[in-house]
Amino acid sequence: MNTHKAISSTILYTGLSILFVLTLFPILYTMLSSFKTNLEVMSSGSLLPTSFSIKNYVDAWKLGHFDLYTWNSIYMTFFIVVGTIVTSTMGGYVFSRGKFPGKNLIFVILVSTMFISAGTLYLYPQLIVAKLFHLNTSLWGVIIINILGFNITQLYIARKYIDTISPEIDEAAKMDGCSFFRIFWNMIFPLIKPLIATIGLLSFMNAWNDYLLPMVFTIGNPNNSPLVVGVVALKSRGETVSSWNLMLAGTTMSIIPMLVVYLFLNRFFIAGLTSGAIKG
Repeated sequence: MNTHKAISSTILYTGLSILFVLTLFPILYTMLSSFKTNLEVMSSGSLLPTSFSIKNYVDAWKLGHFDLYTWNSIYMTFFIVVGTIVTSTMGGYVFSRGKFPGKNLIFVILVSTMFISAGTLYLYPQLIVAKLFHLNTSLWGVIIINILGFNITQLYIARKYIDTISPEIDEAAKMDGCSFFRIFWNMIFPLIKPLIATIGLLSFMNAWNDYLLPMVFTIGNPNNSPLVVGVVALKSRGETVSSWNLMLAGTTMSIIPMLVVYLFLNRFFIAGLTSGAIKG
């Protein structure tokens, strides 16, 4: 029995180690290559650069206008994260505590859309609607679409997490004269910090990494482009054309904020994801 358990554990940890290496290698390669010259990136087969230099970062920051793109990304991501936290938690609360006809059916229909891969089919209708409100050349078009578009995964997580909170809290608040919204804001919202961290991290990753929608909405106004769009634009821009070393430096700069945010929110993130599965 012990031998069988040891073999199973060995196979499991070996598989996890291989998966870890495969996942980590592209990130490690990108970060180390960001210190190489363009010639070294194209010709060298070594993972390590011959010498570490921050010149690529300085050039990317100046020539690639990454100061502007980074600010645009921070600006866009901040409003998307805050707005998504509000809409997702409120939506989860309504579907968890609300009493209205067809609640469960509506929720099932919404959740079922997770299994529909529409790809870029949504892009043109979104652009047309944004054009009606004159938001098709602004990051605010991207922000509003992300906030009001409801990420179904985050809505599902929010409802399942709020389901784990005792309804007795609602009943006690009602006896004190609290309205449905007041119960959410004063009683439920302060109790869902792990959920807020989970939704915040997921929406941060989606917003920070989003390329297609911001690219389409800022194609006529490049100064509004976020960092990811700016990094890709480097390969076709005059003095930085095919400068893979600068692109790798820019990519590294775009990766670092995600790693930092994840490290700070990891504990709450895991709690938010597992709470509903354990208690629900």
